Amino acid sequence: MILAGALLLILGYLLGLPILEALGAVLLIVGVILLLLGSVGRPVGGRRHYW
Repeated sequence: MILAGALLLILGYLLGLPILEALGAVLLIVGVILLLLGSVGRPVGGRRHYW
């Protein structure tokens, strides 16, 4: 999810499409939050780790 967010963010910036930039930023932030929650041992979506 982090990679998809970064890719959409870069594509949105290069192509000049603000909707891609917004979607990329949201995916990037959600991916980082899920990664942090999973790394501290908190179950995310029924899993101990989020990869």
